[in-house]
Amino acid sequence: MGRSPCCDQPHTNKGAWTREEDDRLVAYIQAHGEGCWRSLPKAAGLLRCGKSCRLRWMNYLRPDLKRGNFTEEEDELIVKLHALLGNKWSVIAARLPGRTDNEIKNYWNTHIKRKLVGQGLDPQTHRPLVTRKDEISSTDEGGDLDLDLTISLRLPAASGNGGANWRATWPEVATPPPPPGPLCAPTICFCYHLGFRSDQACSCQPASSSGHFHGYYTGSLYKI
Repeated sequence: MGRSPCCDQPHTNKGAWTREEDDRLVAYIQAHGEGCWRSLPKAAGLLRCGKSCRLRWMNYLRPDLKRGNFTEEEDELIVKLHALLGNKWSVIAARLPGRTDNEIKNYWNTHIKRKLVGQGLDPQTHRPLVTRKDEISSTDEGGDLDLDLTISLRLPAASGNGGANWRATWPEVATPPPPPGPLCAPTICFCYHLGFRSDQACSCQPASSSGHFHGYYTGSLYKI
């Protein structure tokens, strides 16, 4: 099992830091250095967890911290670094001596973000903002485009030599489909039904009959 977080240890203060706690932490670090933050609270006589001591020192008690408002030069540098690095606040803080990552992040969200929006820039992409009005204007500009994709085919008039050339070029268009032929229904032969042979005269035989036996048709023999 992994060790439990030091902040979950019993008898650990989690409220605001007092002036006495600040003085104890500063005196211990000045005398012994930062060392191991997990064991530092007990050695310094503080009822705090190591994480709380580290954040208190890094963000508030370090002697090299800058106090006061950000300068215009710092604002410009933060904007440029954010355009290159994004929300990597610890990397950005390394380029601004005396400023912490948490301080820069809070300053970005409360001041610089609004400043960029007021200048018409997207705080995330650093590009011009696209408003609803611009989208409607862009749509209106494309309203004059002719999107009619209808294909029309002009054929020459069927008169004179032009008509003959046209029929020769597109025979499938010029030649109408042939009319459907007559339906050939099977002829019922009662002579076959009565037992006569095919060589005997039969008045119901068509001229094109082949005289071959094909089967029964509704109870009678038929041939085609």
